[in-house]
Amino acid sequence: MDLKEITQLYDFTGKTIVITGATGVLGGEIACALLGCGANIAMMDRNTKLEADLVKRIDSTVGRVIVIYGNVLKRPSLEKCAAKIIEEFGRIDYLINAAGGNHPEATTGPQKAFFDLPEKALQFTSELNLLGTMLPSQVFGKYMAEQREGVILNISSMNALRPLTRIPAYSAAKAAVSNFTQWLAVHMAQEYSPDIRVNAVAPGFFLTRQNRFLLTDEKSGELTPRGKSIIDHTPMGRFGQPEDLLGAVLWLLSPASKFVTGIVVPVDGGFSAFSGV
Repeated sequence: MDLKEITQLYDFTGKTIVITGATGVLGGEIACALLGCGANIAMMDRNTKLEADLVKRIDSTVGRVIVIYGNVLKRPSLEKCAAKIIEEFGRIDYLINAAGGNHPEATTGPQKAFFDLPEKALQFTSELNLLGTMLPSQVFGKYMAEQREGVILNISSMNALRPLTRIPAYSAAKAAVSNFTQWLAVHMAQEYSPDIRVNAVAPGFFLTRQNRFLLTDEKSGELTPRGKSIIDHTPMGRFGQPEDLLGAVLWLLSPASKFVTGIVVPVDGGFSAFSGV
């Protein structure tokens, strides 16, 4: 295989990719990369306002994009989105389940014991990450089943493999996402088509709008004790940048990984390999 053939593996021209949680830091970076590879992108989120820098980057790409409101916890909302996407692009080829996150009230701390975490916060975190992956996979995956081809890519977390302290619901939910990834990979291949693949990436510690000021001091920019502990356990000695996900994402979506399904790929700077000594 020569360079031209390898490059063509990452040409997504004419392919339609749905991204949930697409206006977040990681979802937005993935959307820009795939637009640059020629894809049609449906950026779906409850927040449809794009940051100015993201708008500028999207406008300079070669693919087509629509930004639509969608709630990953409401099937009617997802079905409405699917209808709009089909009307705009004609088909759905890929789904990236990037919606997720933690709830502040589902986090333990000096003033909040695990025993006192409110049920609503635990339920919200569990549902956002697990149900918010399963429901889009049902709604958009059905189109792939009918077409007998497609790719679903989930976003798990290092917390699924090695639970981080203080965030029990998030860690448990992401572990469930990894398990569901494997289950769905087998189900789609056996029941519908071996040309429908399901995989996940498990990011390590990336700075996002949600965690930036948990890991770095808002005024000084210095690491917080929690941030320092994470860096001390990351052999590469830094937090991930959004673009660090792109190699794994593009590979798992592309025909270059056509014999790969049911795996969870760590993108973590060596965090999962480090024993701490």
